Amino acid sequence: MCGAVRFTIRDGVTGFGACHCEMCRRWSGSAFLAVSVPRDALVIEGSADIARIQSSDWAERAWCGKCGSNLWYRVTMEGAPETVEISLGLLDDTGGLSFDSEIFIDCKSDSFAFEGTKTRETMTRAEVFARYAPGAEPPS
Repeated sequence: MCGAVRFTIRDGVTGFGACHCEMCRRWSGSAFLAVSVPRDALVIEGSADIARIQSSDWAERAWCGKCGSNLWYRVTMEGAPETVEISLGLLDDTGGLSFDSEIFIDCKSDSFAFEGTKTRETMTRAEVFARYAPGAEPPS
């Protein structure tokens, strides 16, 4: 929002996803809509103004330390893909992006729904943990 932190995505992204987990809802005010960007495709300017918090045992969240704009969510646990989930609202142009996935769909508020759910992958809390953290117990 203030321009203290800027970034460029070197390789084009084609889709985005939504997370409905409790933490993402609290952090973003609703579903967290984001594009997944390989870390080596992200060029960041203004790194000194980035604030971070280890928001769970496996991930961090980052925001602009000057204006408070949410920047990204990143899984930090060992062996995780080197990707950063960039808030969709930060992109200058979202034209042409496809809505590819919704995770923690069973945690979604029943007061709204996105159109076209048959055209994207949806996963429950249990399915997310089974795929990305086998053997781990989902937090309650």
